[in-house]
Amino acid sequence: MPHEAVIAAVLIVRDEARCVARCLDSIRPHVDKMVVLDTGSTDGTPLLAARCGAEVHHLAWPNDFSAARNHALDLAQADWNLVLDADEWIVSGGDQLRRWCRTPRLGQLCVHSAMEGTEGAERRNWLTRLLPRGVRYQGRVHEQPVSRLPRARIALHIGHDGYLAGQLARKRDRNAPLLLRDLADRPGDSYLLYQLAKDAEIHGDLATACIHYAAALQATPPEANWRHALVVRQLHCLGKTDRTDAALALADAEMVHYPGSPDLFFVLGNLLHDRARTDPARALDQWLPLAIGSWERCLEIGERPELEGSMHGCGSHLARHNLDAARTRMALLSAQQTLSRLVA
Repeated sequence: MPHEAVIAAVLIVRDEARCVARCLDSIRPHVDKMVVLDTGSTDGTPLLAARCGAEVHHLAWPNDFSAARNHALDLAQADWNLVLDADEWIVSGGDQLRRWCRTPRLGQLCVHSAMEGTEGAERRNWLTRLLPRGVRYQGRVHEQPVSRLPRARIALHIGHDGYLAGQLARKRDRNAPLLLRDLADRPGDSYLLYQLAKDAEIHGDLATACIHYAAALQATPPEANWRHALVVRQLHCLGKTDRTDAALALADAEMVHYPGSPDLFFVLGNLLHDRARTDPARALDQWLPLAIGSWERCLEIGERPELEGSMHGCGSHLARHNLDAARTRMALLSAQQTLSRLVA
């Protein structure tokens, strides 16, 4: 009889008592074992993980995510490894795992990250987290698996709440120093520059984010899977730092590459709507109609969850909300303009 592949869930954790049971409970029905490597918890995380049925091991934090993940993978000794963080959990698709793990390849999962602001807002990223035996990580932080095997997407959807304000606070000074050390080893690395920019943006330093995003854009090849997210994030940050002209120029240059991106047209609509506020003389005849056209294009395209870094709602309810508000504003300005002419 053919060998039945052993599938392990592999986690590295530290002080995750808030969420580790949620994660492990969601995984347990779909894997053969769960391996948790604790790197110095003081809140009872190891005990909670053990109660959920995980094998719990310990390692002093090596200040290197790849080193920790690779140690956990060595401990797992499985044919396939599903790599998750404690603030993640399986939403759907776990029943596909065993059938999918029959072909040598690396699996990319869709991680849905809850975002602050609009209720229900989430960003979708396709991350390589399902690894066959022998594949190991590289990079001190935002580590990546290294392998010549092909990568393919599996319809395994993962929830993630680590970007909410309450969780970000304790990670504020963790990633940037590690990214800078990696960047010193690999100057000009486009992916590291992108991650450094994301870290600055997530923590509210949009001016620094713009600088790193610009450097990343110069170095990132067109085929890089994160380039779509990079472009959209830079447009957003430029707009929020009052560099609308630069943002509009970038949008114009990138439109040819992403004509089917509701995210690009959504942020373009925001930029044009903001320009209507700063240039009221041309708001009615130019900026608002252009903004409305951008959000109408979002709805024409619809949701595109397969695009890396896409935001849920840009092709549906978020665009519709902005479109309705802009049309109302345009009607109000038109009425005011008509009234002014009558009075004159």
